[in-house]
Amino acid sequence: MRHIAIIGSGPAGYYTAEAAQKLWGDDVRIDIFDMLPVPYGLIRFGVAPDHQSIKGVSRRYEKTALNENVRFIGNINIGEDVTVPELQQLYDSVVLATGAPNDRELTIPGADLGNVIGSAAFVGWYNGHPKFADLNPDLSGKHAVVIGMGNVALDVARILAKTEREFEGADIVAHALDALREAKIETVTIVGRRGPHQIMMTPKELGELGALERASPRVDQSDLPDEAEDALLEPGLRKSVTHLRSFAAIPEDIHAEKPIEIAFDMFASPSEVVGDGAVTALRVERTVVETGRAVGTGEFYDIPADLVVSCIGYRTSPIPDVPFDERMGRFANDEGRILPGIYCVGWARRGPSGTIGTNRPDGNSVVELIREDMDAGVLGRADKAGRDGLDALAAERALDIVTFRDWKKIEQAEEAAAREGAPREKFVDIESMIKARS
Repeated sequence: MRHIAIIGSGPAGYYTAEAAQKLWGDDVRIDIFDMLPVPYGLIRFGVAPDHQSIKGVSRRYEKTALNENVRFIGNINIGEDVTVPELQQLYDSVVLATGAPNDRELTIPGADLGNVIGSAAFVGWYNGHPKFADLNPDLSGKHAVVIGMGNVALDVARILAKTEREFEGADIVAHALDALREAKIETVTIVGRRGPHQIMMTPKELGELGALERASPRVDQSDLPDEAEDALLEPGLRKSVTHLRSFAAIPEDIHAEKPIEIAFDMFASPSEVVGDGAVTALRVERTVVETGRAVGTGEFYDIPADLVVSCIGYRTSPIPDVPFDERMGRFANDEGRILPGIYCVGWARRGPSGTIGTNRPDGNSVVELIREDMDAGVLGRADKAGRDGLDALAAERALDIVTFRDWKKIEQAEEAAAREGAPREKFVDIESMIKARS
């Protein structure tokens, strides 16, 4: 019998479990660990609450989770409650699928001022992550600035601009909905160092900005390159740039009809957060793009800002006893291999790139590595205790394990507490989650 421990219950973790099941069938036992009492990671806490169709992929993970040879072990912090070396003694292989839950640091003067927030924290706040539920951002000012030219920046801008009615069917948590209802924001400026041909925004998400009830997207016509140059772009990016061109063509009278403006400020590199205690402006340097890189011109100007959300990337959390690449913000690995018997997958392996679906081939590839190492005898003895050993260790340390059956009770309680039209009302603290399973 093969025993595999997967650390992290998001897409990368469940796709890895699915691949192991397909390869070994009944000859494998898979334990999926999570530090929280609830599964699905990025799907629950990262995907925007108004993108319920994307969250629906969790039904696929549930099919994997309900197999007898797969077990969810929630409320266990690997590195503190149980160490990786201890897991190595119990399992043939340990796969780190922890994602990249931490913000890449905004390293400019003033980044520590009040109401300057990283996207991991801000997204976690409106998605009900226990770590960020008490964030309480100040939304009383008129001007918000979002730094970044990817889909997370779009999510943040869209959430800030939507009406309460537009959140029908979403699982945005109550504390965030209440705060957004009272928000006074009139402009959301999306800042990027480079231009339209270098954005990382996908067409569907970008197109949503053009259909908001009370917000109008604005693009400066002078920021757009000659339209003939779009022909050289890959199809997805070309569609995104087409959206930007349509935003630039919106008449002024249409802008005037909507109380919120979402302005794209491209060729602008953040250089300093300005303020006294709390942010009042973001100082940026005008740039030009040379061979794909943003180069400063020496021209600076200030963008009014009462709130700054930095959406510039994410980093993986280090785990004791596991080599970590500080520069890249992920585990040090060779195509998924870290050390004999220790592997990584998804964002923990490659950094925050790709879509949710990208994790499926990633899961297949790491299982193939495990198979190769098992066949080559790299993983040592073949009589490890697996989950029986883990259960004994948990009992010895009085660890309070949350199972998938417990999770289903938590899920039912969240669904029962949902406001009208919403799929659920998430518990936003661990104590409430654990209490709901009884």
